[in-house]
Amino acid sequence: MATESYLIILIIGFVSLGLVVRPVVRNYMKFRGKRVIVCPGTRKPAGVEVDAEHAAVTLGTTVGELRLKSCSRWPERQDCGQECLLQVALAPQDCLLRSILAKWYADKKCVSCGKEFGEIQLFDHKPAFRGPDGRPVAWDEVRAEAVPEALETYLPICWDCYIVETFCREHPELLVDRSRISAAVPREMVR
Repeated sequence: MATESYLIILIIGFVSLGLVVRPVVRNYMKFRGKRVIVCPGTRKPAGVEVDAEHAAVTLGTTVGELRLKSCSRWPERQDCGQECLLQVALAPQDCLLRSILAKWYADKKCVSCGKEFGEIQLFDHKPAFRGPDGRPVAWDEVRAEAVPEALETYLPICWDCYIVETFCREHPELLVDRSRISAAVPREMVR
């Protein structure tokens, strides 16, 4: 009888824990990550990060609030009213940096090899950009607030081309131009 009581209490405990943990995890996942918003004070793009831990814990309570963890306008404007959080609350996925980038790549092809991007890998083998100067640029090299402008001037390149172009740029001494070698060697010597 005592074993059954403990088992029932244990099951009720796990169910209750599941009812509490699930919304906390869901809110954490919903509000984590870098975002690009329009700063209400300057009317320019700003890179922000929501305090996802705080949002996860408080949104399931009557206190429920969002607050910023970081902003590209800080420390100069650190005492702002954080009115930009309304943009995050109304459309959390639309201002998420990785969503903005995935949407931008959706209908594009790599400018180097012509490969279509398809579904973007957000954590591994991410595509990159080719800057106006021709240099390959990774996502994390572009500040969040600069992404909207970058998407107007940068070109899309796939992960493979990004790696090759970066290697060629950083280690030209390790490259062998076989076209120059075969042009210099008589045909009868090439097998």
